[in-house]
Amino acid sequence: MKWLFPLALVLLISHGYAQENINPYDVQVSTRLIDSHFQIQASYTVPINLCTAYAFITSYESAKNIPGILESKVISRAGNKVRVYRVIEEQILLFSIEMKSLVEYTEVSNRLLTFEQISGDTKFYKGSWRLISEKDSTTFKYESLVEPDSLIPSTVIEYFIKNSIRGRFELMAQRASQQRVAEMLACK
Repeated sequence: MKWLFPLALVLLISHGYAQENINPYDVQVSTRLIDSHFQIQASYTVPINLCTAYAFITSYESAKNIPGILESKVISRAGNKVRVYRVIEEQILLFSIEMKSLVEYTEVSNRLLTFEQISGDTKFYKGSWRLISEKDSTTFKYESLVEPDSLIPSTVIEYFIKNSIRGRFELMAQRASQQRVAEMLACK
C-alpha cells in the first residue's frame, strides 16, 4: 500500500511530461457549431521566421502532403488573388466522402492570407490565416467558418471534425518546421 501513492504520482508526472512532448508546437484547436456553421479556430507555433512561415502557407500545391488532401492545384493567379482547386477526402464512420472545391486566396500581406470558397461541395467555407512573428518563432492562427452540404447529422460531423482536425494541424506544424532549412534559404 505504501508504494501506491508514489506510483500514482510518478504516473501522473510522466503522463504530463508525455503530453508536453506530444504537442511541441503548442497546437490549440477549438470547434463549435454556430447555427449551421462550424467555427474552427486553431493555432500553432513553429521555430521559423515570418518569411518562411508565409512561404509555407502560400505553397498551395504542397498541401497534397497533408492527409486527407488528395489534390491541390493552382488554377490561376491575378495580382494578389490565387485560385486553388482542391479535392479532400474525409472518413466519417464507414463512409469515405470526397469533397471538391475552388477556393480563392487573397494574399493580403506577409502576415495575412484570407480565403473563400468560390464553388464546391460545401455550402460555405471562408476564413483566414494570420501570422504573428515572435522572437525566434512564428505563430500560425487559422480561423474559418464551414457549412457542410451533407445529409449526415451535424452532431456526427462535429464529432469527426473535432477528432481529426487536431492531427492535421499537428502535422502541418511539423511540416512547417521541416521546411525550415529550404525555405529559410529562399527568404534570405
